[in-house]
Amino acid sequence: MIFYPERSQDRTTAVMHLDLDPVALVRGKNQQSDGLLAQYVNDRPFVASSFLSVAMGRVFAQTMAGKSKDRQDLADRALSFEVRVVPVALSGDLDLVKRLFEPLGYTILSPSETIQEQVVDLRLSATMRLADILRHIYVLVPVLDNFKHYYVSEEEIDKLLAKGDGWLSEHPDKELITRRALKHRKSLMNMALARLEEAAPPDEAPEGAPKLRPEEQLEKPMRLHALRLDAVAEVLRQNNIASVLDLGCGEGRLMSRLIKERGLARIVGVDASVRTLEAAHRKLRLHQAGDAMAKRVTLQMGSLTYGDRRWQGFDAATLVEVIEHIEPHRLSALVLSLFADARPGLVVMTTPNREYNVLFEGLKDGKLRHPDHRFEWTRAEFESWADTVAGEHGYDVSFAPLGPVDDTHGSPSQMAVFKQKGVA
Repeated sequence: MIFYPERSQDRTTAVMHLDLDPVALVRGKNQQSDGLLAQYVNDRPFVASSFLSVAMGRVFAQTMAGKSKDRQDLADRALSFEVRVVPVALSGDLDLVKRLFEPLGYTILSPSETIQEQVVDLRLSATMRLADILRHIYVLVPVLDNFKHYYVSEEEIDKLLAKGDGWLSEHPDKELITRRALKHRKSLMNMALARLEEAAPPDEAPEGAPKLRPEEQLEKPMRLHALRLDAVAEVLRQNNIASVLDLGCGEGRLMSRLIKERGLARIVGVDASVRTLEAAHRKLRLHQAGDAMAKRVTLQMGSLTYGDRRWQGFDAATLVEVIEHIEPHRLSALVLSLFADARPGLVVMTTPNREYNVLFEGLKDGKLRHPDHRFEWTRAEFESWADTVAGEHGYDVSFAPLGPVDDTHGSPSQMAVFKQKGVA
């Protein structure tokens, strides 16, 4: 239930009261698991825990998404808030509260002491969007408790990254948060952390100006990114591709071109960042799409280094300037998930050519084109890696330069086209 005990032009107080039925909580449980008494005698009905997060997800879903039907300007504005959650179950010492909330910009008003052992009165103040505050509380209250009342599966990773988008990847205690949020399931934690690594924060740009990545600023005079997209689209066209999986789709630039190809019946974009997928959704105008377009074009959140059954059955997969954003030691996982598990008939991959960097004005010697690049390969390094991948997984591979070719340093970008043997 939501109450408003105070409401004025200057100040509004909203109170969410959660009342749990302790009998309903254990009805149908296996009474032999922990003993009948333990099922009934615990603090679950009386403390803020994962039950609060579930309730918030149902009541404040639109608010946590940062949307307002009537006052979007207020939803987008950072306002001054005081937050109190009481009582909060705490698994750890009081310093844990500071570790979790202070890096996000909160001032800790309390607790200076616990109400009783493992229970605290949590009071915070901050100036930020309401959506951000609610998402922080949604994630971090169960983390403080170090417990969730429901079974955690891979779907929980999607919820965690959706609510943690824009802050979790930069949090100094992201591993602790991820571990506790996923009930100490190591495999799920590793998957979540891998996706956080892939979700790079957007580059800053002046308000109203187009946001260009550093390498785009370097490459803009030669329209290199447009050349890449044209080349990839042409490869798909020449091979009569009917379905394509765009891995690391970003804001949907390739997809926006592929939509115009009448022969493509299915286009799916995959990215690890919720914020980037939202930008792609807007760019592709999927909110205005009819049923036919909604079936033809879809977006998915996912990690490129973990196999996904949804990737199977596609004619082709594309990775445009993607692999260089992945840690080198994780490329083998990408190879397995793509070439061994999904096995599209065609894979088109582009990546920068490091040899060409010396020709870019303003790029210091030895520097990579983008701070998020984990590596940049020479032509020989890329071809050696691609030949090995193709040979081990039953593909033939060919290479093509992208952009103007220098006699000594080659082209600024390079493309590999993998074709599965035996596929026409």
